[in-house]
Amino acid sequence: MISLKNVTLRRSAKVLLEGASVTLNPGEKVGLVGRNGAGKSSLFALLNGNLHEDAGEYYIPAQWRMGQVAQDMPETEQSATDFVVEGDTALNAARAEVAAAEATDDYDRMAHAYTGLHDAGEYDAAARAQALILGLGFKTSELDNPVNSFSGGWRMRLQLARALMCPSDLLLLDEPTNHLDLDALVWLEAWLKKYEGTMVVISHDREFLDAVTNVTLHIDGGKLVRYGGNYSKFEDMRAEQMELQQNAYSKQQDKIAHLQKFIARFKAKASKAKQAQSRVKALDRMEKIAPLLSEADFSFEFKEPANLPNPMLSMSNVSFGYPPPEDAPEGTPPTVIVRNVNKTVLAGQRIGILGANGQGKSTLVKTVARALQPLGGDMTEGKGLNIGYFAQQELDVLRPADTPLEHMIRLVKDLAAAGKLGNQPTREQDLRSFLGTFNFSGDMVKQAVGSMSGGEKARLVLCMIVWQRPNLLLLDEPTNHLDLATREALSMALNEFEGTVMLVSHDRALLRAVCDEFWMVSRGGVDPFDGDLDDYQRYLLDEAKRQRELAKLDSKSQSSKEEIKKPAPVAASPSKGGPSGGQLSKWKKELAAVDARMQLLNGEGAGLESKLSVNQHPAEIAELGKRLSEVNEALRQLEDQWLTLTQHIEP
Repeated sequence: MISLKNVTLRRSAKVLLEGASVTLNPGEKVGLVGRNGAGKSSLFALLNGNLHEDAGEYYIPAQWRMGQVAQDMPETEQSATDFVVEGDTALNAARAEVAAAEATDDYDRMAHAYTGLHDAGEYDAAARAQALILGLGFKTSELDNPVNSFSGGWRMRLQLARALMCPSDLLLLDEPTNHLDLDALVWLEAWLKKYEGTMVVISHDREFLDAVTNVTLHIDGGKLVRYGGNYSKFEDMRAEQMELQQNAYSKQQDKIAHLQKFIARFKAKASKAKQAQSRVKALDRMEKIAPLLSEADFSFEFKEPANLPNPMLSMSNVSFGYPPPEDAPEGTPPTVIVRNVNKTVLAGQRIGILGANGQGKSTLVKTVARALQPLGGDMTEGKGLNIGYFAQQELDVLRPADTPLEHMIRLVKDLAAAGKLGNQPTREQDLRSFLGTFNFSGDMVKQAVGSMSGGEKARLVLCMIVWQRPNLLLLDEPTNHLDLATREALSMALNEFEGTVMLVSHDRALLRAVCDEFWMVSRGGVDPFDGDLDDYQRYLLDEAKRQRELAKLDSKSQSSKEEIKKPAPVAASPSKGGPSGGQLSKWKKELAAVDARMQLLNGEGAGLESKLSVNQHPAEIAELGKRLSEVNEALRQLEDQWLTLTQHIEP
């Protein structure tokens, strides 16, 4: 177990934990929560050994293996599969031992090395890695692509896959959902539910915390407060606790006022001086209950749109996708992702856009937002359509050296130049006041955006969108960097918004709160999704399962080819006078090595036969059968070697 007893933890001069104590038991799934700056990441640094306690006692079992997501951006030409496989530290050690053993003539060591390699899961390592990669949203065609060929967000997904690949007793996850979309998030939840070790996770996604945690650890006022239950249970218990604390504080304040009144009234009277003095001592001895300091609330609202065209937008046989690259040969066709869409967007609609990764959700939203041109068909906008667009990469287009005030001033100038300014107040003081409603007050309005957190940048983007008074909101993963309080504020503001919302998000709490209908982008089309988010989660898991199984078959075939091609030890012919003691010993060691390699292949064969025993897609049956034939042929050759060696040893 993990235990902290009266731990004090500092970062520079700031005290984050003081006299904090808690016990975490093996196998518990812990959600670590607290306001920004409370010390969540610093506690992680204590758990992983990068930070040490300043006072008190901290204990974690020395033999525990730890898994965590590396925060650095990987730079390597390794394939995605090889990069993730390397996350399995036990397998790496087993492979190193096999290489060392094969460099000697020690067949006994070789046999043990092969057995260790089997126990470490060599035969299905690539399959396990690729199941993680595909589960996190990559395409089958990307499994062998170099890590460097992916963008930053996708490389961080590979870091997450690598952490999950590592056998661990303690898994530390700091905002693991930030770079995921809904299909990858659903898969990650299913994986974490099966994880058998102890897990501590920081997340601002309440449904994710509810799904994967059974303990909540709250950092509050420098203390660690443990609650049994997931995040929703924590909120309920926390609310009860706050109410009790507030009631106790109010009662104590009444008692203090009564004592002070008595002291003030009678301290000058000799006959009452003794009683007054005893009241002073009682007041001094009283352990003061702290007043309730609730976390700072944040709220905002969308102003009433200047007009509401109806319909907002109509699409007739529209195709969505990307034009050919500028350097492409003449005549290169565009890349069509979604085609023949016939949809009408009405005033006041709340549309959640669903679809597995790569199906075209963002492409659809970008085209509606005018960031891409439709590749075919007719798209007609209602008169006065005013779009507010939050793109996934929106934070990247903010100017790091500029301040929030400078961003707002530039926005005013751009809208004025385009003739879209309207009647908005544009004086600097008006812009300062508006920024203040999004918690950009005082010196923050003149702070360089580059020095701000991801959440503060996302708030600035929301601020700029709200100021434009849109009537159609297109939101593509708006919550990636928002904390729970800001997510709640966004949800409330969207519910009050009188215009139309089209939302792509992996935050199911936001989707449930805001959307009353869903469109699914799938198989090159857009159709209504007749079901709720629970139905959609089941659909995603079923749809992804078959793809991962096919990838497993391919990877197993590839990963075992080298093992099959590797020559077995060649048994020497017996001498006419019978084997010498040294020759007999060598044959026994060779036999042990053959036994170990047969064990590897028998394990794979049993797995293949198990899959063939259940109903499979015809293409999968063919792949399974082909691979099983290869394994059986390799086993046949090894059995011949085994028989020859046995005859030598026991003629």
